[in-house]
Amino acid sequence: MGRRGRLSLVHYTRFFVTTTVVDFLPVFNSQKCCDILIRNIRYYRDRYRFLIFGFVIMPTHFHWLLEVNPSYGTLSDVMRDIKKHSAWDIMDELQQAGDRGCLKRFAKAAARTAGQKRKFWMKRFDDAYIRNDDMFGSRLDYIHSNPVKAGLVDLPENYIYSSARNYILGDHSVLDVVTEWQFK
Repeated sequence: MGRRGRLSLVHYTRFFVTTTVVDFLPVFNSQKCCDILIRNIRYYRDRYRFLIFGFVIMPTHFHWLLEVNPSYGTLSDVMRDIKKHSAWDIMDELQQAGDRGCLKRFAKAAARTAGQKRKFWMKRFDDAYIRNDDMFGSRLDYIHSNPVKAGLVDLPENYIYSSARNYILGDHSVLDVVTEWQFK
Protein backbone atom coordinates (compact mmCIF):
# COMPACT_ATOMS: atom_id res chain seq x y z
CA MET A 1 0.00 0.00 0.00
CA GLY A 2 1.33 3.46 -0.83
CA ARG A 3 2.14 5.97 1.87
CA ARG A 4 -0.92 8.10 1.11
CA GLY A 5 -3.18 5.13 1.81
CA ARG A 6 -1.38 4.38 5.06
CA LEU A 7 -2.16 7.85 6.40
CA SER A 8 -5.90 7.11 6.23
CA LEU A 9 -5.47 3.90 8.27
CA VAL A 10 -3.87 5.35 11.39
CA HIS A 11 -6.57 3.89 13.66
CA TYR A 12 -5.75 0.33 12.53
CA THR A 13 -3.13 -1.45 14.56
CA ARG A 14 -2.95 -5.07 13.32
CA PHE A 15 -1.13 -5.79 10.09
CA PHE A 16 0.16 -8.57 7.86
CA VAL A 17 3.50 -7.37 6.47
CA THR A 18 5.93 -8.70 3.88
CA THR A 19 9.34 -7.29 3.05
CA THR A 20 11.83 -8.67 0.55
CA VAL A 21 15.57 -8.64 -0.08
CA VAL A 22 16.61 -6.85 -3.29
CA ASP A 23 16.90 -9.11 -6.32
CA PHE A 24 15.32 -11.88 -4.19
CA LEU A 25 18.78 -12.86 -2.94
CA PRO A 26 18.47 -15.84 -0.55
CA VAL A 27 20.53 -14.36 2.30
CA PHE A 28 18.25 -15.89 4.91
CA ASN A 29 19.53 -19.34 4.01
CA SER A 30 22.19 -18.30 6.53
CA GLN A 31 21.35 -18.93 10.18
CA LYS A 32 23.54 -15.96 11.15
CA CYS A 33 21.53 -13.61 8.93
CA CYS A 34 18.25 -14.94 10.34
CA ASP A 35 19.56 -14.45 13.87
CA ILE A 36 20.55 -10.86 13.06
CA LEU A 37 17.04 -10.12 11.81
CA ILE A 38 15.53 -11.74 14.92
CA ARG A 39 17.83 -9.71 17.17
CA ASN A 40 16.71 -6.49 15.46
CA ILE A 41 13.04 -7.47 15.72
CA ARG A 42 13.46 -8.11 19.46
CA TYR A 43 15.20 -4.79 20.01
CA TYR A 44 12.54 -2.77 18.18
CA ARG A 45 9.71 -4.76 19.75
CA ASP A 46 10.97 -3.52 23.11
CA ARG A 47 11.41 0.03 21.82
CA TYR A 48 8.07 0.35 20.01
CA ARG A 49 6.14 -2.07 22.23
CA PHE A 50 4.41 -3.93 19.42
CA LEU A 51 3.00 -7.45 19.64
CA ILE A 52 3.98 -10.26 17.29
CA PHE A 53 1.32 -12.84 16.47
CA GLY A 54 3.12 -14.72 13.71
CA PHE A 55 6.26 -14.65 11.59
CA VAL A 56 8.30 -16.59 9.09
CA ILE A 57 11.73 -15.79 7.68
CA MET A 58 11.98 -17.28 4.20
CA PRO A 59 15.26 -17.32 2.22
CA THR A 60 14.43 -14.10 0.32
CA HIS A 61 11.82 -12.33 2.48
CA PHE A 62 9.89 -12.35 5.69
CA HIS A 63 6.22 -12.15 6.66
CA TRP A 64 4.73 -11.28 9.98
CA LEU A 65 1.53 -10.43 11.79
CA LEU A 66 1.92 -7.67 14.31
CA GLU A 67 -0.02 -5.14 16.32
CA VAL A 68 1.58 -1.73 16.69
CA ASN A 69 1.14 0.46 19.72
CA PRO A 70 0.33 3.95 18.32
CA SER A 71 1.58 5.58 21.53
CA TYR A 72 5.10 4.39 20.71
CA GLY A 73 5.23 4.32 16.93
CA THR A 74 3.55 3.54 13.64
CA LEU A 75 3.97 0.55 11.38
CA SER A 76 6.17 2.73 9.18
CA ASP A 77 8.40 3.60 12.17
CA VAL A 78 8.79 -0.06 13.07
CA MET A 79 9.55 -1.19 9.53
CA ARG A 80 11.91 1.72 8.82
CA ASP A 81 14.08 0.93 11.84
CA ILE A 82 14.05 -2.85 11.51
CA LYS A 83 14.88 -2.70 7.81
CA LYS A 84 17.58 -0.06 8.24
CA HIS A 85 19.44 -1.61 11.14
CA SER A 86 19.07 -5.25 10.13
CA ALA A 87 20.41 -4.31 6.67
CA TRP A 88 23.53 -2.73 8.13
CA ASP A 89 24.14 -5.67 10.47
CA ILE A 90 23.51 -8.33 7.82
CA MET A 91 25.70 -6.61 5.24
CA ASP A 92 28.48 -6.37 7.85
CA GLU A 93 28.09 -10.11 8.45
CA LEU A 94 28.22 -10.84 4.71
CA GLN A 95 31.33 -8.70 4.38
CA GLN A 96 33.04 -10.56 7.24
CA ALA A 97 32.02 -13.86 5.63
CA GLY A 98 33.54 -12.70 2.34
CA ASP A 99 30.29 -12.92 0.36
CA ARG A 100 31.37 -10.57 -2.41
CA GLY A 101 28.63 -11.74 -4.79
CA CYS A 102 25.79 -10.51 -2.59
CA LEU A 103 27.63 -7.32 -1.67
CA LYS A 104 28.15 -6.49 -5.36
CA ARG A 105 24.42 -6.99 -5.99
CA PHE A 106 23.58 -4.71 -3.05
CA ALA A 107 25.96 -2.05 -4.40
CA LYS A 108 24.42 -2.36 -7.87
CA ALA A 109 20.91 -1.98 -6.43
CA ALA A 110 22.02 1.11 -4.48
CA ALA A 111 23.45 2.72 -7.61
CA ARG A 112 19.86 3.36 -8.71
CA THR A 113 19.31 5.54 -5.61
CA ALA A 114 21.31 8.72 -5.06
CA GLY A 115 23.44 8.76 -1.93
CA GLN A 116 23.33 5.04 -1.19
CA LYS A 117 26.31 2.70 -1.21
CA ARG A 118 24.45 -0.54 -0.60
CA LYS A 119 20.78 -1.50 -0.64
CA PHE A 120 19.65 -4.66 1.12
CA TRP A 121 15.83 -4.48 1.24
CA MET A 122 13.47 -3.55 -1.54
CA LYS A 123 12.31 0.02 -1.08
CA ARG A 124 8.85 -0.58 0.27
CA PHE A 125 7.10 -3.25 2.25
CA ASP A 126 3.69 -4.73 1.57
CA ASP A 127 1.09 -4.50 4.28
CA ALA A 128 -2.57 -5.27 4.78
CA TYR A 129 -4.47 -4.22 7.85
CA ILE A 130 -6.29 -7.06 9.55
CA ARG A 131 -10.04 -6.49 9.46
CA ASN A 132 -11.38 -9.54 11.32
CA ASP A 133 -10.63 -12.97 12.79
CA ASP A 134 -11.05 -14.74 9.45
CA MET A 135 -8.47 -12.54 7.76
CA PHE A 136 -6.15 -12.92 10.74
CA GLY A 137 -6.45 -16.71 10.66
CA SER A 138 -5.93 -16.95 6.91
CA ARG A 139 -2.76 -14.81 7.09
CA LEU A 140 -1.43 -16.84 10.01
CA ASP A 141 -2.09 -20.08 8.08
CA TYR A 142 -0.31 -18.58 5.07
CA ILE A 143 2.73 -17.69 7.20
CA HIS A 144 2.91 -21.18 8.71
CA SER A 145 2.42 -23.06 5.44
CA ASN A 146 4.92 -20.95 3.47
CA PRO A 147 8.02 -23.09 4.24
CA VAL A 148 6.08 -26.29 3.44
CA LYS A 149 4.81 -24.92 0.11
CA ALA A 150 8.37 -23.82 -0.72
CA GLY A 151 9.62 -27.37 -0.08
CA LEU A 152 11.88 -26.36 2.81
CA VAL A 153 10.24 -28.70 5.36
CA ASP A 154 7.52 -31.35 5.51
CA LEU A 155 5.72 -29.89 8.53
CA PRO A 156 5.34 -26.22 9.49
CA GLU A 157 6.68 -26.79 13.01
CA ASN A 158 9.93 -28.18 11.59
CA TYR A 159 10.94 -24.77 10.22
CA ILE A 160 13.09 -23.03 12.84
CA TYR A 161 12.31 -19.44 11.82
CA SER A 162 8.53 -19.66 11.98
CA SER A 163 5.93 -19.02 14.64
CA ALA A 164 4.41 -22.41 13.78
CA ARG A 165 6.82 -23.71 16.44
CA ASN A 166 5.31 -21.27 18.97
CA TYR A 167 1.75 -22.34 18.22
CA ILE A 168 2.24 -26.09 17.71
CA LEU A 169 5.17 -26.90 20.02
CA GLY A 170 4.92 -24.05 22.54
CA ASP A 171 8.54 -23.22 21.60
CA HIS A 172 9.24 -19.51 22.05
CA SER A 173 13.03 -19.87 21.97
CA VAL A 174 13.55 -18.08 18.63
CA LEU A 175 11.06 -15.24 19.15
CA ASP A 176 8.28 -14.68 21.66
CA VAL A 177 4.92 -14.66 19.93
CA VAL A 178 1.46 -13.97 21.31
CA THR A 179 -0.36 -17.23 20.53
CA GLU A 180 -3.66 -16.38 22.17
CA TRP A 181 -5.47 -13.76 20.14
CA GLN A 182 -8.88 -12.47 19.43
CA PHE A 183 -9.76 -9.71 17.03
CA LYS A 184 -10.70 -6.47 18.76
